[in-house]
This record gives sequence, structure tokens and C-alpha cells, in this order.
Amino acid sequence: MAHIREEQLIAYLVENQARFYRLAYSYLHNREDALDAVQAAVCKALEKQDGLKDADAMRTWFYRILVNVCTDQLRGRKREAPIAPEDLDPGSYEDPLPDDSLARRVEALPSELRTVIKLRFYEELPLKEISAVLNCPLSTVKTRLYTGLKKLRVAMEGEDFS
Repeated sequence: MAHIREEQLIAYLVENQARFYRLAYSYLHNREDALDAVQAAVCKALEKQDGLKDADAMRTWFYRILVNVCTDQLRGRKREAPIAPEDLDPGSYEDPLPDDSLARRVEALPSELRTVIKLRFYEELPLKEISAVLNCPLSTVKTRLYTGLKKLRVAMEGEDFS
């Protein structure tokens, strides 16, 4: 049975790699770091696949791994000196996030609100699944979503979208 689960996991990871990259990039804002995060999350998932008891929970399980890897990388950045963008080689991946006012406003939100907004609207996860990914109560996810959307609405008021 583990062999079938491994094949299912690999198929899921390959099929959704662009989504994983987009989520990692939304956290890390750097192509190489996002690619590294996805690679590290895939490695962890393959190493810990025996911990996955229910194949239906695969998406939630992997998103939790990926979010944790991204969070760990962000913590590690605080100890590193940043590299100027002009010093980096251009990568083969383009910036997957829209460069618009709404995306900038989402990035300006506090991290707990930003994470819920990204998982809900960028990744289209249901609230119950976001609760499982973040390992927090559904009511907390709902509150963070409502608060984040309210902050976005206030921030966007008065902008001309024509």
C-alpha cells in the first residue's frame, strides 16, 4: 500500500509544482529561495510520507510542510545579509505574483492575515483546510480572513481602478 501512496504523492507533487512555487514565492519574494523551499518541502514530504495516513489529506499535509519550510527560511534570513537584485542571475521562473496595487496591499498585511488571504485566494483552499494547514482553530482562520479583507478594503478605498 505504501508504494501506491508514494506514486500518488509523486503524481500530486509533479502536477502541482507551479502552485507550490507560487505560494513559496509569495512568502519569500525571491526565485531561488522559492525554488529551494519547494525542493526542501518535496524532500521532506518524500522522507515523511509514511506519516501520511489518509491520501485525502495529502494537499493539507503538503501545504503545511511548505508553509513551515518558507517560515523557517524567513527566520533564517534575519541572520543573513541581503544580496542586491542586480547581483543575482536572472532565473528561468518569472515572478508569479501580479504587480498591482492589491498584491502590494496583501504583502503589507501582518503575516498571520497575509497567510490566510494567500491560502484562501491564491491557493483556493477551503477555510477548514487552511485551519489544518496552519494548525489553528477554524474560528481563528475566519477572524483572520475577515480582518485581512477589512484591512484590504480600507486600504483600497479611494484608489482609481480605471
